[in-house]
Amino acid sequence: MQRECQVRFTGLIRVAVVAAVLVALPRLVQAQALDAAPMAALPAPRLSFSQQEMQLAAQVAEHPGLADFYGTNGLKPIFIGVEGATRRTALIAAVEQAASHGLPVRRYDQAGLRRLDRQAVLGVEDEIRFARAFADWSHDISGGVLDPRKVESGIKREVHRPRTGDLLRAFAAAADPAAVLADLPPHDPRYEALRRALTSQSQLIAPADAPAVPDGLWRSGVSDPAIAALRVRLASIGFAAPPAGSPLTFDAPLQQAVAAYQQAAGLPADGVAGPRTVARLNRGTGPEAEAILVALERMRWMRGHDLAARHVWVNLPEFNARIYENGQEIFETRVVVGKANREFETPEFTELMKYMVVNPRWNVPRSITVKEYLPRLQANRHAVGHLDVVDGAGNVISRDRIDFRQYTAKSFPYRMRQKPSDDNALGQVKFMFPNPWNIYLHDTPTKHLFNQSSRAYSHGCIRVGRPVDLAHELLKGQVESPEAVFSKALKSGRETYLNLRPPLPVHLVYFTAFPDETGKIRRFPDIYGRDALVYAALIKAGLDSAATDE
Repeated sequence: MQRECQVRFTGLIRVAVVAAVLVALPRLVQAQALDAAPMAALPAPRLSFSQQEMQLAAQVAEHPGLADFYGTNGLKPIFIGVEGATRRTALIAAVEQAASHGLPVRRYDQAGLRRLDRQAVLGVEDEIRFARAFADWSHDISGGVLDPRKVESGIKREVHRPRTGDLLRAFAAAADPAAVLADLPPHDPRYEALRRALTSQSQLIAPADAPAVPDGLWRSGVSDPAIAALRVRLASIGFAAPPAGSPLTFDAPLQQAVAAYQQAAGLPADGVAGPRTVARLNRGTGPEAEAILVALERMRWMRGHDLAARHVWVNLPEFNARIYENGQEIFETRVVVGKANREFETPEFTELMKYMVVNPRWNVPRSITVKEYLPRLQANRHAVGHLDVVDGAGNVISRDRIDFRQYTAKSFPYRMRQKPSDDNALGQVKFMFPNPWNIYLHDTPTKHLFNQSSRAYSHGCIRVGRPVDLAHELLKGQVESPEAVFSKALKSGRETYLNLRPPLPVHLVYFTAFPDETGKIRRFPDIYGRDALVYAALIKAGLDSAATDE
């Protein structure tokens, strides 16, 4: 049930513009459809407002989340004064963790908030600075900086963020405000593993006063002034190599230090400071750090999902699908995903898997029908004979009755369908989680592709390497013998639907850097170029992993 929050201001308002803001404030809140106190619980309208209340109303009117909170809080500040000290301290401590979360440090005005906190007297403007920092921080840490659907068309993911007004109400009422803020980041050990990895990568950034290493190929036995700069820069990030002789000579201790740095940076640890190592050493961050930053953002997009509950997790760049239960992996299989082609790339989203179909028919997607099969039928009406031509009512139409040459891709009125069979394109079973993009998991008669390291070959749907085992695992807990139930359906030869009770979430995700069960970060190719776009969007939003706000 949707309850309207109306804060009615009447009486004499001294400043016309503030009057307009105060009148608009309830409409802003109502437009957000936020839960609030029932009308009966609202205080009666007052006939006058203090200067502080009018200033506060004017400041928050343009921010719906803040308008919601302050409009239902009687326009009372919560950050200023002695009573706001605990809240200020909690917020400052939270935003000071921004770099460790891979969030844009300067966005939250850390230094400004610290300066304000040291002042003896704070006013409405200061209240708003803290409130806006809270709104930005809670938005970003609980659901990510970006709206993923605006980054790339293949990212269909919806982010479920808590509302700013609700969070501020909980924060203002909490005996321990820091606990409210601590609950906002993703509660997943893999998120924490990514944070630790980011910290390790950040430690590879040399201080600004460390000399850059000149370009070259620096290896054992070489003597050059550049070797001294190499020593100093390595030492500045914890890879000291005291010279065995001349500091200008690349000796054994320096070779060991270079190899140790390369290993930490994810580079081939050959102990040779070539162009790639030198460039990385001078720059500080590399592809590994960028991939981890993007992975942290993607994990924040998942914040609204219970990843401890039973679910299917398909990481597209890894070409792998897993079932997790209580946070533990209980099943794993290789998969084939969509081709690296704008038309066939598998999208990212979450939906509920509701049923599986044993002995499925293959309803050929229209794009495949008109682009691949219609030209062949126009040349030979008996081509692709394993497929039936079907009308809008589902009736199979004899090809002798159709002049395929009279149709274009746009006007072709028929569909194509393949009966259940050993060579059916969907194999023995498909797994359905209804979605607008008609994406599903399925078996395939083409098994050899699962032996390849890169497996982006489909038209968008996801082919499963171990489909029968997946079916058995999904049926566990709802039938006494999953193997017997599936076998009976398969042997019938008929298209058979097996419902999943309860349905379980399927997360189609895209992580090019992700921790394994030991916490070690594994890397995967950016097959669709999406990570590059997410990283560019993060940079545009103000992200700088090396930034400080002192």
